[in-house]
Amino acid sequence: MEKLRIVFMGTPEFAVGILDTIIKNNYEVVGVITAADKPAGRGQKIKYSAVKEYALENNLNLLQPTNLKDESFLAELKSLNANLQVVVAFRMLPEVVWKMPSLGTFNLHASLLPNYRGAAPINWAIINGETKTGVTTFFIDDKIDTGAMILSKETPISSTESAGELHDRLMAIGSEAVVETLALIAEGNVVTTIQTDSSDIKTAYKLNKDNCKIDFSKSGVEIYNLIRGLSPYPSAWCFFKDGTEEWNVKLYEAKLVEESHNFEVGSIITTKKEIKIAVNNGFLEILSLQFPGKKRMKSFELLNGISFSTNAKAV
Repeated sequence: MEKLRIVFMGTPEFAVGILDTIIKNNYEVVGVITAADKPAGRGQKIKYSAVKEYALENNLNLLQPTNLKDESFLAELKSLNANLQVVVAFRMLPEVVWKMPSLGTFNLHASLLPNYRGAAPINWAIINGETKTGVTTFFIDDKIDTGAMILSKETPISSTESAGELHDRLMAIGSEAVVETLALIAEGNVVTTIQTDSSDIKTAYKLNKDNCKIDFSKSGVEIYNLIRGLSPYPSAWCFFKDGTEEWNVKLYEAKLVEESHNFEVGSIITTKKEIKIAVNNGFLEILSLQFPGKKRMKSFELLNGISFSTNAKAV
């Protein structure tokens, strides 16, 4: 069995769960690479990545290059004498980096490749109404998420699961997959499978304001899936309009009630404790939401301070 000297690369909370599992399984992590610090929030205070926070707490050797092709960074990376690199939710690596270790560089991706290559696989699996997803480990090549696959693990997606809930489950499943992959590499037992391309492969496009906006011409199921697929972050959104008032509203939780009605699509129907939006073939009961300048709240909490006319609409 070959002794592994690992460099880990990652940035968000999802990557932290994987790194923690690697450490707890007594693998040697000789370096951690994460994104450079950047200002965030209203005060533009410098914010550390989740991986940096973990690395500092656990006294791990930390690198934060701004340019992955910089000669000084490459020299520092080479001096770590790693024979394997593990990448989880980081960025595209130049060839000079991913080819450096003798045992290669593998990535954990939160989908069943080749489907949902790209930036937001967890979100798009739910948005598209998939009933299963999983994780895949693969050796990195010169394109995004296209390399030879090592292993994958599958899990069902429930019809009510949010992206946040699935994220946490896949982090645990991904941790198992990474540890199993490390064992295969150390034992020299890796058998890879080449990814095959076809016209029906689904893509995990980067999320932006446009593809997070609710289109009320779509079916109730599609809108419901968009809301849960973007909850809690970055969240689905729409405008609530009532007379001369207009609010940009984020919707976090909803329940789909499929039944026939005579309301115009987008109509907002309220009681003292309930907000419903008419959609094709039913209603979306809004359970939690956020108005501009306010915190996320339950619908009944919002209705304690605001009321809507019978002409109110979501658009």
